[in-house]
Amino acid sequence: MLDVVLPILIFASLALALLGAVRRIRLWRQGRPSPVSVLGGLAAMPRRYLVDLHDVVARDKVFANTHVATGGGFVAAAVLLILVHGFQLESRLLAWALLAATVVMFAGALRVAARRRNPPKRLSRGPWMRLPKSLLAFASGVFLVTLPTAGVLPAGFGGWALAAVLTLAVAWGVSEMFLGMTWGGPMKHAFAGALHLAFHRRPERFGGGRSTGLKPIDLKDPAAPLGVGKPADFAWNQLLGFDACVQCGRCEAMCPAFAAGQPLNPKKLIQDMVVGMAGGTDAAYAGSPYPGKPVGEHGGDAHSPIVLRDVREGRALVDAETLWSCTTCRACVEECPMMIEHVDAIVDMRRYLTMEHGNTPNKGREVLENLATTDNPGGFDPASRMNWAADLDLPLMAGRGTADVLLWMGDGAFDMRNQRTLRALVKVLRAARVDFAVLGNEELDSGDVARRLGDEASFQALALRNAATLAKYRFREIVTCDPHSFHVLKNEYPAFGASYTVTHHSTFISTLMEKGRLALGEWAGGSVTYHDPCYLGRYNGEYEAPRKALKGIGIKVVEMERSGFRSRCCGGGGGAPITDIPGKRRIPDMRMEEINSTKADIVAVGCPQCTAMLEGVVGPRAEVLDIAELVAAQLVATPAPAPRAGKTAVAEGAVEVVA
Repeated sequence: MLDVVLPILIFASLALALLGAVRRIRLWRQGRPSPVSVLGGLAAMPRRYLVDLHDVVARDKVFANTHVATGGGFVAAAVLLILVHGFQLESRLLAWALLAATVVMFAGALRVAARRRNPPKRLSRGPWMRLPKSLLAFASGVFLVTLPTAGVLPAGFGGWALAAVLTLAVAWGVSEMFLGMTWGGPMKHAFAGALHLAFHRRPERFGGGRSTGLKPIDLKDPAAPLGVGKPADFAWNQLLGFDACVQCGRCEAMCPAFAAGQPLNPKKLIQDMVVGMAGGTDAAYAGSPYPGKPVGEHGGDAHSPIVLRDVREGRALVDAETLWSCTTCRACVEECPMMIEHVDAIVDMRRYLTMEHGNTPNKGREVLENLATTDNPGGFDPASRMNWAADLDLPLMAGRGTADVLLWMGDGAFDMRNQRTLRALVKVLRAARVDFAVLGNEELDSGDVARRLGDEASFQALALRNAATLAKYRFREIVTCDPHSFHVLKNEYPAFGASYTVTHHSTFISTLMEKGRLALGEWAGGSVTYHDPCYLGRYNGEYEAPRKALKGIGIKVVEMERSGFRSRCCGGGGGAPITDIPGKRRIPDMRMEEINSTKADIVAVGCPQCTAMLEGVVGPRAEVLDIAELVAAQLVATPAPAPRAGKTAVAEGAVEVVA
């Protein structure tokens, strides 16, 4: 009986799965064109899955092993099932291999079942709760029907009654595994996820690479949409990426806005985009909702507006305040085991709200108007950019034309608190006899704030004007104490033909220390912890240099529980302080609690945004000091050894010419 039923069951399931795949692909292809290398992507997919994806999954070693056993066992069992029971190849070797694969899969499925007995809040329930049963049904059913083929049991063992029971078990497992991959259900991520890895929007992320710069809009193309106003405006491989979501909730657990009770949950946002792609409502969503917003309020289709200008117009997929809650800290992207690009999607939707609707909340419109009229978000007189350094006699690029280091001041030059950081950095550079200069009043805002608020036009205008200014001068590298400017200059200006070597001041200072360019006293202050800026760490992978700089002055950093790539955002990125969406708590208050839990006297920072947000915390808190301030305070009177006159001394990250 099984010899007849199993091939029919297997090939019928495969045929239906193929139909589902065609339907799913059509849903993805509703999006805008995005050129990909089909053969190259498919060829790269195994390595991306086995290496790059598992580098992320392996952060949870227990689940990583569970996934290897369950996923690897299923893939092997599915292929062998088709060969042994579909094509009925008479090979005991293949049959025994199939038995081994199902045993491995069964062991993994037991771990999945154990986790689902009392799942963490971040995991979605609903259909996902039946997944362990389906995995166990597939593994056990295929194992039992293979025993006669392997010669362990005689053919026809148990008669037709047992054969019927086993057929039902296999049918249950096969339908969930094969059909669920393409028609929807918990296994959907296996099919969409594999193709997402093959045709990822950012292939540079694989093979140990890093890709974090936002992709520009071609403003010269009248047909190019100004952002994303409806799901069909996304690139097709972005829709594919949304469909790959496994609803594990790792993004949710790391999102600072969600933790603060603001109306954002990155997992829910991705699922709302899937709802929009396929059409329908979010009523079936079985995970944590947006804080303060019950499930069932959102819906739409691929060609309906994602955000409505007026709630009276009907049901929207997403509320505008959800998009404006994001700090663009990239914690969700860093944690996602399917390597989905949440921040890209959020900024794409913000672009539409800002450029098409002019809908930027709270002080957003004022900031964008300031950028248009004064070239800085605060609306300060551009001629006052150098007031902080009136007594420092800083060399200007306009007067020199060339320098080894161009010091990019950033808009912290208008902020009295950050001026202390800049003055400390100048003191360090002069102590090390670094040949540097500044643009002075020629420097404009880098455009970071405009771009994160969705004003791509203002960003591109600032980028092009800054690039034209920089093209007039010769320098080896740009050094800045602002990670936001650092990121934009390094990773986003190259799209406009402006590529530079850009260094964060903590990296530069660390290099000066390594080369013996600074005479430093030993640290005699209190205990110090370090807060990783999002745009230095998660965006650019720099975690060690700031710690090395602190170690160089004798500080042993007391690490917070959430540090490095899992550091909690201060709440200052992505224009969040400007849009100011309310929640139950403030993000910097939560971060300061984590700082205070270390009992450190000082929190070292490397970003003016982080300094402002953490110093704005009301109540007991550690003293907030920039790395440059800490190093400058340890400088001793003995000058750094100078090279011989007329020679050029080259250090990695610093070049000095002594006349």
